[in-house]
Amino acid sequence: MPKRILVAPLNWGLGHATRCIPIIRELQKQGAEVVLASDGRALALLRQEFPALTAIVLPGYNIHYPGANMILNMTRQLPGILWAACRETQAARQLVTRHEISGIISDNRYGCHSRVVRSVFITHQLNIKVAKSGCPTPGHSPASSFLLEKIANRFNRRYLRRFDECWIPDVEGEPNLSGELGHSQAGEEPGSFKYIGALSRMHNFEVPRKYDAIAVLSGPEPQRSYLEKEIIGQARRLPFRFLVVQGKTETMVRQFIEKNIEVVSHLASEELNNALLASGVFIGRSGYSSIMDLAKTGRPAILIPTPGQTEQEYLAARFSRQGVFCVQEQGHLDLAEGLKEANRCPGLSPAFFDGGLLEQVVSDFLAKL
Repeated sequence: MPKRILVAPLNWGLGHATRCIPIIRELQKQGAEVVLASDGRALALLRQEFPALTAIVLPGYNIHYPGANMILNMTRQLPGILWAACRETQAARQLVTRHEISGIISDNRYGCHSRVVRSVFITHQLNIKVAKSGCPTPGHSPASSFLLEKIANRFNRRYLRRFDECWIPDVEGEPNLSGELGHSQAGEEPGSFKYIGALSRMHNFEVPRKYDAIAVLSGPEPQRSYLEKEIIGQARRLPFRFLVVQGKTETMVRQFIEKNIEVVSHLASEELNNALLASGVFIGRSGYSSIMDLAKTGRPAILIPTPGQTEQEYLAARFSRQGVFCVQEQGHLDLAEGLKEANRCPGLSPAFFDGGLLEQVVSDFLAKL
């Protein structure tokens, strides 16, 4: 009988779900049976990618980003997040019994683990950034920002210890993609922490150019909608061809809203892969999964971090300093200038991907069940 693995990504944007796709495929390749579990748009995406697999709805965290102050956003929602994690633990316990689950792979769902079966946590954030590098959180002094960061990381490590393994989608040495987020000082990572190489559902191949730019939208509301409105507003005034992918997995609408602007609610992996390669420049958030997709495809980009989402702000600043990508703030978006700059930046290479690492880690995991 094949080992049955529960794969449960967080529904916060689509990145957690998309980076689980290579893991699901590797599990299937090695003979495991996969059960999907998430909520909202993340679960809808996985259902589209794997229609034959059992898919289960988990309690939602329902995270929103109404403003640019990360501390205020998360503090207000913390009771709901903790309650969702508790309900998630109860749901995981029931699913293990009901579906005869052999192991759990949770991408950033802190409550999705079990004392009965081996549980894995996937994250690129071993170290949570509460403020931009060198800048205190708005409304907080440097000292209080440092204290808040220390508390957040203590909380993070405490929850990580509830899992048997932690998989980090990056390479261990230099150069790497996640920087300080996914790498501690030498000797700080316990043996249960395993680097599995970057993960992307994308592939790189030659296709004819169709669009000057592709805007791929994702992330929590209302920031996703704010960015969509700004991009479309500026694209109307430019003599370039745009494809706007809204990231709305619950609908399927495709239309031209202007002669030069095509809008589609969602694209499955293969379609998005083709569209990305057929586009000159990527426009979107600086989320880690997007960074991995850009490395896999070698696309130039305009990165626009979600205001107040310090992980994205850190990654954007890091690649801007390195001259790898063009970075602009949402409140000061200038597509005309950004497209020029993006084409002068070199982008990333696929050197961060090592399929052998993922294959070995999955093999070791299955052997322990």
